[in-house]
Amino acid sequence: MRPAEELRYLILAIQREGNRKLSTELRPLGLTPSQAEVLRVLADHQPLTLAGLGDLLVCETGGSPSRLVDRLVAVGLIDKQTGPTDRRQITLGLTPAGRHLAAEVATVEERLYGAIDTATAGRPVTETLHLLRGFAADFPAVRAVERRAALRAGRAQT
Repeated sequence: MRPAEELRYLILAIQREGNRKLSTELRPLGLTPSQAEVLRVLADHQPLTLAGLGDLLVCETGGSPSRLVDRLVAVGLIDKQTGPTDRRQITLGLTPAGRHLAAEVATVEERLYGAIDTATAGRPVTETLHLLRGFAADFPAVRAVERRAALRAGRAQT
């Protein structure tokens, strides 16, 4: 197997296993991984416009997350406000139930990250991240990750 093929399949296998584990952990909360990501992004950066949320999502790139948001509005987890002067301007925030569920999602994510930390202990993680950032530099989803990291770094500095 050539290295490019092996890299492709290893990334796919890791993504599938991680998503399977995350889905299993989120099932009791009644959330999909995509819905959980929306809640966590809003918990970290609310209020956001619909477009602003879309710019920070990895689960849905290249478009508006309106259907995903509409489902979360319908179950009472997200509050959706229209602008006072422009009804096309939508601002999103978490409801109290959404904040509570986002905190539970954060706990699930911490368990997943702990398992990843354990599995990668003593391995060249920094070098691997550098390789993957270079490999995926032009992918739209990577830009969302970069924007989130920049927002987090800016918040840490203030």
